[in-house]
Amino acid sequence: MIKKALVVATAAAVFSTAVVTTANAQDAPTPEQVAAGAADTRQSVFKLLRFYLVPLVGMARGAPFDAELAEKNGRRIAALAPTIPDVFMHDTRDFDVETEALDVIWENKAEFENKAMALMNNANAFADLAATGDRGQTLGAFRALGGSCGDCHDTFRVDND
Repeated sequence: MIKKALVVATAAAVFSTAVVTTANAQDAPTPEQVAAGAADTRQSVFKLLRFYLVPLVGMARGAPFDAELAEKNGRRIAALAPTIPDVFMHDTRDFDVETEALDVIWENKAEFENKAMALMNNANAFADLAATGDRGQTLGAFRALGGSCGDCHDTFRVDND
């Protein structure tokens, strides 16, 4: 019995030492790695926003209106909008990362945050109208939602259109 306890204790000690040694051996990420990760995260958020926006654009351009999908996607966009300033918390201007972000994002954070909140508010207003099932009013509200995107892009994103 003592021998079995000794084996278990030894195994636990070896395992604990291995975990501590491995944890200590891992270096903190370099500033370049942090910047690259920040840019990747930002791009992921915008890919999600686009994923939810594309069907709404289709409806605005004449695709069949689906009030349930419009409401759901509007709510998802509204939920993602406040994360936009969060994912720009790390200033990546001094690093060679692939980005369409303009320097003004970090120079005028308050305006950037306000535009993200406008997106959230317009997406919620769009979703509220979609919940009524009224195609005309819902698609009318799409102009403000899409305008929020364009307004931010005009100020804070490289113009590649």
